[in-house]
Amino acid sequence: MAAPLIEESIEINATAEEVWAVISDLKRMGEWSPQCKKMILRGEPVGMGTKSININRRGVLVWPTTSKIIRFAPNKELGFRVAENKTVWSYTIAPTASGVTVTERREVANGTTKISSFLVDKFMGGTTNFEAELKLGMAETLGKIKRAAESSAARAA
Repeated sequence: MAAPLIEESIEINATAEEVWAVISDLKRMGEWSPQCKKMILRGEPVGMGTKSININRRGVLVWPTTSKIIRFAPNKELGFRVAENKTVWSYTIAPTASGVTVTERREVANGTTKISSFLVDKFMGGTTNFEAELKLGMAETLGKIKRAAESSAARAA
């Protein structure tokens, strides 16, 4: 059974607006995520209800998913639901004394689909291993977002 919540956070020395500029540029998701290699947006600008086709990769496995933005609060939160497994992925931005904290979450409120559970069990090493890999992937993603946002902040200074 999928964990209802997996999350990872990072401190970023940049403004919420600078971080939002990175996070909300979903076409660049392939630069940040070790698994989601590309998001093809269906409609711009990005906003509530924007849909995407996503190309995911893990080793030799490649698979498409589709998603829809269900949370959109500029400079605060961006979240999308993946149709195929009912997971919600989100990024929240919270101000701190020296910048912001960004939290990436994967939420599975009512469990994933049967096909998703089957595929994770048979092809992704089982739920425990796959979710540990997702958490490590979140840390990697957030580290890359941090570098991009802080680089942008340094250029603006």
